[in-house]
Amino acid sequence: MDSPFLTTFAGALGAHGVRVARFEFPYMAGRRVDGKKRGPDRPPVLLDAWARVIDVLGPADRLVIGGKSMGGRIASMAAATASDSGVPVAGVVCLGYPFHPPGKPEKLRTEHLKALQTPMLVVQGSRDPFGTCDQVAEYDLSSHIHFLWLEDGDHDLKPRKKSGRTQDQNWQQAIAGIAEFVAELG
Repeated sequence: MDSPFLTTFAGALGAHGVRVARFEFPYMAGRRVDGKKRGPDRPPVLLDAWARVIDVLGPADRLVIGGKSMGGRIASMAAATASDSGVPVAGVVCLGYPFHPPGKPEKLRTEHLKALQTPMLVVQGSRDPFGTCDQVAEYDLSSHIHFLWLEDGDHDLKPRKKSGRTQDQNWQQAIAGIAEFVAELG
């Protein structure tokens, strides 16, 4: 939650008029308390955390949820669950979606994305090891999912120096794209 990446995005989106609220999953909060590094909680625990956040921040029909990497994946799962339960969120934003583990493109994490009815924006680096542009183009995904591909970006949207682009350029493009997506949702 306090990473330079998330802090930069939250501040810049706020400057674009997007209200941003950040929270920590239980395992992250535990790290802060005892300093012990631990793996993420299982999806049901993470989804329950999202459900509580949605309840607090609602109304859900005006709420855009999202996150970075696993946080974005769980947000997309929460959106699918919320839609199924009749309390849909307005949209989802995923920064660096983990379509598969690096080096294991056969282990897709996309099953819930096939029938997703919630508008979703995936902001992804074109060379993200969790899913490149070429790989993702082959996936069976809902037509409600939109992509903003950042040239030469890795999982943190950072390009290589030889690309001629900077991290700041990619991040600013991402921030502008997210602000536009949220504005279009109304």
